[in-house]
Amino acid sequence: MKKLARSLICCAIAVIITGCASSTPSRFYTLSAISGQATVPQAADYSISVGPVTVPSLVDRPQIVIRTGPNQVNVEEFERWASPLREDIGRIVAKNLITLLGTTKVTLFPQATAAGASYRVTIDVLHFDSALGKEAYLDALWTLTSAKSGQSYSGRITLSEVAQGSDYAALVAAHSRALEQLSADIASAFREIDVQKP
Repeated sequence: MKKLARSLICCAIAVIITGCASSTPSRFYTLSAISGQATVPQAADYSISVGPVTVPSLVDRPQIVIRTGPNQVNVEEFERWASPLREDIGRIVAKNLITLLGTTKVTLFPQATAAGASYRVTIDVLHFDSALGKEAYLDALWTLTSAKSGQSYSGRITLSEVAQGSDYAALVAAHSRALEQLSADIASAFREIDVQKP
């Protein structure tokens, strides 16, 4: 009887292991920067540090979170961000600013080179909602501050980007387009501050 029980336990463990091994493979996604040619880099006498970036705890996880109703979400176990979302957002905004401002002196906080940056951009993402096959919704506060003068510009962007497809790749692309607009707003504020320099 004991041998039979041991055999059944071994079979059950084997079935569980086999089931885990044949489960759906995870797919990984990254946000993308502005496409096309960057403007010609200038010999800038300033540098910009992007970060820190904060995101809501609801989406601060490896899985993509899909909003299915006003009070309901699905955490998609097999559809995942390739890197932490707050890091990916900072990376994309930094790359977009390089393109929009024509300077290569853009770093990510807290890299060592960011410590002496002329300007700091902080971003507080209030909502980063995803509706599969519908839209990507972004609501974010940002502040651009001059290290030398302490002068700062703040702004808020709230927008929805229509997903041009029904899959997760189209949804992530819509989020990327929303971040393009966020980056454009920050770049515009930077130009205003830069023009006013004595």
